[in-house]
Amino acid sequence: MTTKSSEDIQRETFLVDTVVIGAGVIGLAVARSLAQQGREVMVLESEYGIGMGTSSRNSEVIHAGIYYPSGSLKAQCCVEGKALLYQYCENHQVPYRRCGKLIVAANAEQERTLESLLDKAEANGVLDLQRLSRKQVSTLEPQLTAESALLSPSTGIIDSHRYMLALQGDIEDAGGMVVANSPVVGGRVEPGSIGEEGKITLFVGGEAPCHLRARCVINCTGILSSELLGSIDGYPTDALHRLYWAKGHYFSLAGQSPFRHLIYPVPEHGGLGIHLTLDMGGQARFGPDVQWVDAIDYDVSPDLIQKFRQHVATYWPAVMERELIPAYAGIRPKLSGPGDAAADFLIEAPRQTGVAGWFNLLGIESPGLTASLALAAKVAKSVAEYD
Repeated sequence: MTTKSSEDIQRETFLVDTVVIGAGVIGLAVARSLAQQGREVMVLESEYGIGMGTSSRNSEVIHAGIYYPSGSLKAQCCVEGKALLYQYCENHQVPYRRCGKLIVAANAEQERTLESLLDKAEANGVLDLQRLSRKQVSTLEPQLTAESALLSPSTGIIDSHRYMLALQGDIEDAGGMVVANSPVVGGRVEPGSIGEEGKITLFVGGEAPCHLRARCVINCTGILSSELLGSIDGYPTDALHRLYWAKGHYFSLAGQSPFRHLIYPVPEHGGLGIHLTLDMGGQARFGPDVQWVDAIDYDVSPDLIQKFRQHVATYWPAVMERELIPAYAGIRPKLSGPGDAAADFLIEAPRQTGVAGWFNLLGIESPGLTASLALAAKVAKSVAEYD
């Protein structure tokens, strides 16, 4: 991302009350909440359509809220967001399926991990988990190999693109607008106190370059959020955060899936392990793994197939005889790096950013899709308090 100063290029300047940068699922959910408050909202997206980054490169799972530390934003927004998301799907005819998930233990050590997950889930208010014996697991999913498992009946899957289209429709119905092919290539912020207007200028590129002067800006750019902040002249350097990128690959299973539930191993550092998920058509896919990267690269090497088979074989040995097909890859924006304890979601208001009118959503990885409506409500409340 290249910073351009106001002297580099003369552009027409427009005034906008609120700008949301990034039309992924988080940016769209935030913009919807703000537009429904009666605000003038513009969403800027660098790509040619909505949800073309991390939001379209994930497992499309509606999570229950099992894994996250009690009291964290991840736990709170996942549990709240799950209920909001299921209701939203019902109200807006967004395809979803509450298929349930099995978290499986392959040995005694992993069974102890299941116990800790059960305790953590209960602390988060997830009270519907069921402990299954080996026999119960085999009855539910005959091809699954496990000593025991946790059944999460409230876990589901969603058509994430249809969900984002519905959010866009809500934004536009409330008078907001989503503008594609409009990358923010730089900007500047001027010193000012809370409540002052017109202190943020964004330099917008694309086919119709312009300057936008905004009272409020919400940075929802995911893996590019740190680069965006670094391109804004006057943004405090001591308020910058480093983001780490964790790439995850996905492989599709050729042919029919033998499973009706999502199948997860016990979690690993940096992710939830290579799990089996289903799409709305019943197609099975495996992923993601965790590969720390320094550059954006969505290639999926067929050389990873054997690695995936070996991981999956710990709970489904028959995968060794099945064909896996490279599918896609995604990159998760993390505030914690290799070896660090997992960081929470971070919502920053002007008090934290040091810039009047500037808000950040940082490190919104899994369960961001599930948490999107709950996160959006928190941001909308924070913006309202800023007024």
